[in-house]
Amino acid sequence: MAGPTTAERGERKQVRPGPPRPPRLRRLLTLRMLIVLSLAVVLAGGGSLWLLYGSRWLRVDHVSVSGTQVLTPAQVREAAGVRIGSPLISVDTDAIEARVRRKLPRIDAIDAVRSWPHGIGLKVTERTPVLVVKNGGKFVEVDREGVRFAAVSQAPGGIPALELAVSNSASWRRFGTDRMAREAARVTLDVPAAVKRDIRTVRVRSYDAISLELSDGRTVMWGSSERGRAKAAALTALMKAASGARHFDVSVPTAPASSGS
Repeated sequence: MAGPTTAERGERKQVRPGPPRPPRLRRLLTLRMLIVLSLAVVLAGGGSLWLLYGSRWLRVDHVSVSGTQVLTPAQVREAAGVRIGSPLISVDTDAIEARVRRKLPRIDAIDAVRSWPHGIGLKVTERTPVLVVKNGGKFVEVDREGVRFAAVSQAPGGIPALELAVSNSASWRRFGTDRMAREAARVTLDVPAAVKRDIRTVRVRSYDAISLELSDGRTVMWGSSERGRAKAAALTALMKAASGARHFDVSVPTAPASSGS
């Protein structure tokens, strides 16, 4: 009778698995692993907190400012009130932005960011005047949104004066001075460029009675700030057709008129 084959002899020689570990031993090993992992997490978290808040490596040592035109970087830094030496992670950038806007009305927008590992960056956008209001011996600058943001001792060159002919009319009671200033600012944005550089005064009598006085004495009745593009196109065509006229009325852009010579 033939003996066992080579494959059968190999099967007989295979080592059988040992007895399974007792459940208690498995539980002890699992508990030990959990304790080690927990300690590792605690140590890592504590180290991170110390690095961010307790170490001297990630602290504010400078504040950079960009975008200033009239203001100086020093004025912006002072308004921001960032404490040098503070942990960088603890700096409240939203609070910085709010402080700068509150203390410096000339600032239209500000973006405060952390510049790791040691800095705070402040990028600002200043308001640009489109009109100026004389107030005693000062001149108050007004931006494109009608916001009065700064009083200066000398009127900026090339900026038209805003005259608010305040009255007790229903229009003034309804819209108020701030709204009227905003409407006047909107008009200056729509006026054709060739006319804009010649505007000396923007006069507001009511919501729909805004007029322009040019440097050579010519006048333009613009009306309200509505339909600004249509009025600009009508004024450009009217000034070409009646180049010798002194008074132009585009308050109704579909029926513009001119007079005087």
